[in-house]
Amino acid sequence: MLNFTKVDRVNPNKRDVMNRIKDFDEVYEVFGKHKAREQAERCIQCGDPYCHSKCPLHNIIPAWLKQTANKDLELAFNISNETSPFPEILGRICPHDVLCEGDCTLNDTHGAITIGSIETHISEKGFEQGLKPKFSDKKMGKKVAIIGSGPAGISTATYLLRNGVEVEMFERASRAGGLLTYGIPGFKLDKEVIQRRIDFLTDAGMKLNLNCEIGKDKSFEDLEKDFDAIFIGIGATKGKNSGLEGEESLNVYLAMDFLTSIQKRNFDEKDNKFINVKDRKVLVIGGGDTAMDCVRTAVREGASSVKCLYRRDEANMPGSKKEVQNAKEEGVEFVFNVAPKSIVTNSGILATALELEKTKLSKPDANGRQKVEIIDESIYLEEADIIIMALGFTQELPQFIKNSGLELDKWDGIKTDENHQTSNPKIYSGGDGVRGADLAVRAAADGKDAALAIVKSFINQTDKAACINQTDKSVCINQTAKAECN
Repeated sequence: MLNFTKVDRVNPNKRDVMNRIKDFDEVYEVFGKHKAREQAERCIQCGDPYCHSKCPLHNIIPAWLKQTANKDLELAFNISNETSPFPEILGRICPHDVLCEGDCTLNDTHGAITIGSIETHISEKGFEQGLKPKFSDKKMGKKVAIIGSGPAGISTATYLLRNGVEVEMFERASRAGGLLTYGIPGFKLDKEVIQRRIDFLTDAGMKLNLNCEIGKDKSFEDLEKDFDAIFIGIGATKGKNSGLEGEESLNVYLAMDFLTSIQKRNFDEKDNKFINVKDRKVLVIGGGDTAMDCVRTAVREGASSVKCLYRRDEANMPGSKKEVQNAKEEGVEFVFNVAPKSIVTNSGILATALELEKTKLSKPDANGRQKVEIIDESIYLEEADIIIMALGFTQELPQFIKNSGLELDKWDGIKTDENHQTSNPKIYSGGDGVRGADLAVRAAADGKDAALAIVKSFINQTDKAACINQTDKSVCINQTAKAECN
């Protein structure tokens, strides 16, 4: 260890740009064992590791870095999979530069440890050697229904199965994975990687119901009757509208509609809403990772030109810096400090251009935040054949939620307590459906914590039932039940 003075930070190799824009295969190669070990040896093994603290899952990062450096792949694999429900997925898609790597002690001096790439290496090489995540053979005699198969749902299922709880998952789409499957392009996350994790869960006993929409194909009331607890992980995939004049034009689309239509085509799924951008001028409004997914997808779909429009400067873009760099390499043009004013249409049917105003940033306020200010008399037109809005997402509100009586917040998110328990003590929730559109790793952390809270509630129920004499509450078979007796 401590080789940071001798070895520089190295990122994994990327496929040649002229080849990668022709398909949806992953851009980054997985580290080989020598490169992973060399990079892991740079870790200084902090006594109070900031990388661990900044990770929403609180992964024990220095421990699996040390075992990688020591060439103990199995131990590194087990440590990595202990705290994370799918490290090989998060190793690919997490914005490490603003999470674990962003808080790495070496970040400002010698370059952060390439944590995400080593995380991916550990699982992928472990799988190649036949290693698998572990689940419990002992059963608690409890069963939980999970609504939604996205990051939160997969994580909940993982930690319930590890504790011997039976799990049945309900997904309205024809494939499991939610946002991971339909919202994140294959060049960032190969879909076989997701399916492999789903297969681990079904092999461990999870029952998976696809093409099953709660409230339509299966009633929510039946779930409440048939299961000991329910976890709702429905996400937040409803795109935000811009409010611009002309946004109802037929060639103006929301980001998730565009990304989903392309992914369904890649799956050979029938979709009457396919969005064709070939040989067309594409404008994408937004500066986050979803916007980067859209512009990079449009390039691969053969758009004649692709421009990303963002109202602030590049330094203030909310997305991962590596995704911006990848987009630039692939031919995307960025137009910074512009704000859309209206959409110019052809008789109100098709958009033909975007009316833009140039912007500037104000001086920082007390919190260091700079406001966007419009520059007077700076309006100009940007021609477009296709306009895609990547302005973020809001929570969906299915009818079964409306009818459930669950308490909601002002954004229609499901209200939960510190245990991810809703206003109905039998029902738990987490992920984007609670917190709003956020990172997959935070949804995974919610699912993990919710699962452990559910397990704890089951144990408490068992302890209470162990009381012999309900009159003399101090007489219990299980001494841990004393504090739980009412």
